[in-house]
Amino acid sequence: MAAADTGEITQYLTFKLADEVFALDITKVREVLDFTTVTNVPRTPDFMRGVINLRGSVVPVVDLRLKFGMTRTESSVNTCIIITEVTVDNDTTVLGALADSVQEVLDLDAASIAPAPKIGTKLKTEFIKGMGRRDDRFIIILDIDKVLSTDELALVKQEEGSEAAS
Repeated sequence: MAAADTGEITQYLTFKLADEVFALDITKVREVLDFTTVTNVPRTPDFMRGVINLRGSVVPVVDLRLKFGMTRTESSVNTCIIITEVTVDNDTTVLGALADSVQEVLDLDAASIAPAPKIGTKLKTEFIKGMGRRDDRFIIILDIDKVLSTDELALVKQEEGSEAAS
């Protein structure tokens, strides 16, 4: 983590999933959209909600609540889609991530970010970059590049390509 080495302040976009606050490095976020119609794609995992049309481009949308073992994201006035850039194996994909609501852009210095918790060998937490603190609450800082596995990202890219072709 470069910020930890230099003591730099990094900006994070915070958002809620259920009662938990999560954050993404602002450099990975392109924009935040109001919830819109998501076209379902058959035979995809439950967490793949479908695709949206973003100015003529097909963008896959992932339900982070389902990906993290929570209940499905329900549409409300605050529900939004965070458009992110995910890079795996030097391949960048634009991806939408459903969130219950976006909170704020937050400045955190490396000293206020604790390492991701080690929760045994069976549970994978490599997608957690660290744990930030805000007042008396923890903020789970995600590494969006590691939220989806390489195989899941390949599936997302495949769906993106097949929707664009139709």
